[in-house]
Amino acid sequence: MEQVLSRPMSSIAATVESQFVAAVERSALQPQPFDHIYMADVLDPETYRALLAKMPDRRFYHELRHRDALRADGTSTRLRLYLYPELLWRFPAEQRRVWLPVARALCSQGLENAFKRKFGAALENRFGKPVERIGVYPIPILLRDSHGYRIGIHSDVPTKAITVQYYLPSDASQRHIGTIFHEGDTGDLAERTTRMPFMPASGYAFPVTAKKSWHSAAQTTEGDGERISMMVTYYVADSLKSWSKYRLRRILNSFGRHPER
Repeated sequence: MEQVLSRPMSSIAATVESQFVAAVERSALQPQPFDHIYMADVLDPETYRALLAKMPDRRFYHELRHRDALRADGTSTRLRLYLYPELLWRFPAEQRRVWLPVARALCSQGLENAFKRKFGAALENRFGKPVERIGVYPIPILLRDSHGYRIGIHSDVPTKAITVQYYLPSDASQRHIGTIFHEGDTGDLAERTTRMPFMPASGYAFPVTAKKSWHSAAQTTEGDGERISMMVTYYVADSLKSWSKYRLRRILNSFGRHPER
C-alpha cells in the first residue's frame, strides 16, 4: 500500500484507468442469458489492497430509499456514496489519494468508450444509430449493503444504457452473494439463472435491454457480512436537456442533496 501512496497522483490515475479499461477489453462477451461480461482481476493486488485499506468512513454515506432496500422500521439496508471526483475533498488525505484516481477512472471517457466498444452491437440495435453517437452520462457510486438487502427481478429502467458493478470483498467467502441473471422475470425462465461470483477485484457489466436484461440480488443474511461494491450506471443523455439534468443532479450532490433516480 505504501508503494501506491508514494507514487505521483498523475501516475496512479493513469494506471488505475488503464486497469479498468484493460479488464473490459480482455473480458469475453457472453450472449446468455443476455449480453454481458464478467471481469476478473480488474485491479492489481497492490492497488486493490490499498483501496480496501482506505475504505471511506460510514459518515460519508447516505441511505438509499429504494423499496427493496427498506426494513420494516423504515431504515435502509443500503448505504450509498457518490464517487464524483469533486466530492472527495471531504476525505482524509490518504483516503483521497487512493480513491480520487478510482473516481476519475469511473467517470473517464476511456472507460465509457471501452464499454461502448464491447456492447456496440446491442447498443446500436437499441438506439438505432452508431455507438459513438449514443450520448450517456456516468454516475459512479460506492455501496455498502448490510444483511437483509435484496432486490427483485428487474431489467433496469429505460433511462439506463449500461449497468456496471465492481465487487469489493476482502476474500472469496462471499462468492455466493453476487448478482443473479435470469432468462425471464416469471415462471421457469426466472428460475434459469447465471450468478456473477462476488469475488475480489471482479465485476460485471451489461447493456440495458427492456424485458431482457433481467437480474436480481438474493436477500443476504447476517452471516454473509457486509456486501461492498462500486457501480457505474451510464444513463441515456442523448440531448442537451437530458445531459443537463444529470449534470444538475451532480451539482446538487455538492450541496449534500441526493436526488433519487
